[in-house]
Amino acid sequence: MTTAPAHPLVVAVRGPMELLRDYAQLTKIRVTTLVVVTAWCGFFFGQRKSGLPVLTIDLLWALAGIGMVAAGTACMNEIIERKSDALMRRTAGRPLVTGSMGLAHAIVIWALLTFAGAALLAIKLNPLTSLLSLLTAACYLLLYTPLKKIHPLCTFVGAFPGAMPGVLGWTAARGHLEWEALALFAIVFFWQFPHFHSIALLYRDDYARAGIRMLPVVESNGRSTARQILMYGAALLPATLAPTLLGMAGLPYFVGAAVLGLCLFYFCARIWRECLPPSEPRSRILARTLLKATVTYLPLLFALMMLNSAA
Repeated sequence: MTTAPAHPLVVAVRGPMELLRDYAQLTKIRVTTLVVVTAWCGFFFGQRKSGLPVLTIDLLWALAGIGMVAAGTACMNEIIERKSDALMRRTAGRPLVTGSMGLAHAIVIWALLTFAGAALLAIKLNPLTSLLSLLTAACYLLLYTPLKKIHPLCTFVGAFPGAMPGVLGWTAARGHLEWEALALFAIVFFWQFPHFHSIALLYRDDYARAGIRMLPVVESNGRSTARQILMYGAALLPATLAPTLLGMAGLPYFVGAAVLGLCLFYFCARIWRECLPPSEPRSRILARTLLKATVTYLPLLFALMMLNSAA
């Protein structure tokens, strides 16, 4: 004779909202959104140089394809780094860590997003943009991602694929590379160092726990980190003035970019001036302030560039 259990077994049923949240985390939706916005800027200027309307169906294809490849790249990054993510508080809630999504499911999502996005770019726009999107993904996953466990040079290597969205937007519109695309690349390339070093300072303990060898993790005095933040923050300023020299934007942008650049450089210089060990509590305070400044700076800069061009 059997007896019923005192407490019935409860099976959690995941609804569509939970699945959407998992997909948003798997594809790093905030990072992917920044990629799409930056690509839009590149497409905008490419279309204007061609004398074509900036709002066309090609814009939809460009942003969809570039966004899909970026989302697929983020997905594979989380697949590769799922064990490291489990060791860090800031990533411990990701679906492959919690088990709310299976590995096979994530691999299917990666393949669909990456190759469908690349195919969309090749068919609807041009093969160059498709090829560059795949090369960007390969550089991010095959060079930057494994290097994070080996050497702090990973930040420099990762800055190359990280600076490509504007270039992809440009080639989607123009079909070839030009100096204006290089200007957009340089802006995002230099911006990434203050941005990512501030994140590494802020989450240094998390990165150390996971064995990720960002510069603030491997040095104890913080001097090299502060020096790089200052150096790349200084290089960013002239890079942001190049669009005016190339005819992409006018004098209002030039003045605005100079003001924004000097404001951001102030926050970079504060970290260099105090040059605190990364373990110091005040180092995290300064890093958080710099992170907020970098997150605010880039959208403002591109919005100003586009608005001045459209005026």
